[in-house]
Amino acid sequence: MALGAWGRVALVAAGVVALDQATKALVRSRIADGDRVHVIPGVELVHTRNTGVAFGALSGGGAVVTIVVAIALVALLGYFATHVQRPLFWLPTGMLVGGAIGNVIDRLRAGEVTDFVQIPLGFPAFNVADMSITFGVIVLLFVIEHDAGARDR
Repeated sequence: MALGAWGRVALVAAGVVALDQATKALVRSRIADGDRVHVIPGVELVHTRNTGVAFGALSGGGAVVTIVVAIALVALLGYFATHVQRPLFWLPTGMLVGGAIGNVIDRLRAGEVTDFVQIPLGFPAFNVADMSITFGVIVLLFVIEHDAGARDR
């Protein structure tokens, strides 16, 4: 049985949430708060907490963060519902929804998000959900641009 676009969104989102929550649980159980573990040159695993959204934006925002995330998800799903036939549009939608849900689970559980990947140059620590959101935006832009280019031909 083939999955429809909504089923593919749900599958991608569930995969992102599972990977995100598993990696965060592993970090919380294996790395003490504030400790660092060198992985490769320029990349460390850290155990830190974030009260904002992706990469620390809106840190300390509390209810504002929840409202911003809810509005963004409603807008994304509304847009997806009206463009469900676009090829591959389900992929970035699932990535964005999964990333948002992964971080919302942390906020509901602890009032903050567990971050653990640290790269140089003062970049804030991040997690799998943040990576999924970032790559989801990039893939979304590619899908929209590719679709627009195909219609112009």
